[in-house]
Amino acid sequence: MSVLVTGGAGFIGSCVVDRLVADGHEVLVLDDLSTGSEANLAEAMESGLVRLEVYDVRDPATTDLIAGESPEVVLHLAAQADVQASIDDPVHDAEVNVLGTVRVLEGARLGGARKVVFAASGGTLYGDPDPGRLPLTEDEPHAPVSPYGLSKMAAGCYLSAYGALHGLAGTSLALANVYGPRQDPHGEAGVVAIFANRLLAAEPCTVFGDGGQTRDFVHVADVAEAFLAAMQRADGLLLNIGTGIETSVNDLYRVMAASADGPDEPERAPARPGEIRRSALDPSAAAGALGWTPTMGLAQGVADTLAWFSRP
Repeated sequence: MSVLVTGGAGFIGSCVVDRLVADGHEVLVLDDLSTGSEANLAEAMESGLVRLEVYDVRDPATTDLIAGESPEVVLHLAAQADVQASIDDPVHDAEVNVLGTVRVLEGARLGGARKVVFAASGGTLYGDPDPGRLPLTEDEPHAPVSPYGLSKMAAGCYLSAYGALHGLAGTSLALANVYGPRQDPHGEAGVVAIFANRLLAAEPCTVFGDGGQTRDFVHVADVAEAFLAAMQRADGLLLNIGTGIETSVNDLYRVMAASADGPDEPERAPARPGEIRRSALDPSAAAGALGWTPTMGLAQGVADTLAWFSRP
C-alpha cells in the first residue's frame, strides 16, 4: 500500500513508519523537521521503502504534493503539540493544527486517497471532566480547555466534514499520553521523556503542583499498532487509544526514580495553567472496532524508555 505520513520524522510518526515498513508498505514522509529528526527515520530509510520530503503543512505546496503523490492512505500526525506553547501563541497553534490539517485533507481529496487517519488528542479533547466518569468513553462531551485542545478538536471536525462532503473516509484516534523511545526530552516533550533524561543525568526532576494530577500513559509501540489497524477499519469513528489506567505524576516519578536509582522525592513548582487535573481513556471501543488493546504495562514501558535514553 502507498501511505503518506505527515509528521513522520517525529516521535510517534517515526514509530508508525517503522511498523509500516515492517509490513512492506511504501511510505512518503512529510515533515518540516521542526521537532522531528531524520535520525528517527535512519533505519526505516535503509529499507528503500521510505522517502522524506521536507514540507510545512501550513504551506499550500503541501496540498499539491499530496495530490500529486496520490497515496491510498494518509496518516496525519503533524502538529503543534505543546499545550503551554498553544497558550503562549494560539495563532501559531491554530495555523499548524487547523490550517495545516485542511491543507492535508485537500491534498488527500484531490489525490483520490481512500482514507485519512488523524492523531487526535484524547488528553485534551474531553477537558477537565468529573473524575467519577473516568475512564472516559467516546461519548464524553468535548470540552477542551487549552488552545491546543481546541485546535485538535477543530481538525477532527474538518475530517468528519470531509467524509460527509467528499466521501473521504476518516478515523480519529484520540491518543492518551504517549511515551517511549525517541521522545524528545525538550520542547514539546512529555513528562516521561523529561524525567528519563534528567534522572539518567543525575539532575533533579520537577513536579508541577502537588503531583496528584493523573494521566493515562500509553506506550508508542501500542499506538503505532492502532494506526496500522485504523488504515483498514473503523471508518467514521473517533476512538480512544489509551490504557484506561490513571497514574499520578507522583507515582510515575517514584516508578522511574526507582528504576534509575534517582532521589526519592522530586523538586516542586507551582501548577501550570491549562493543565487538566485527571485523565484516563476507556479503550473498549477500539478493542471492538480495531481489534486493538494496549499490551505494554507502565513498568515495562518505563524500563524500555530508560534503556533507550541510556544508550551511548
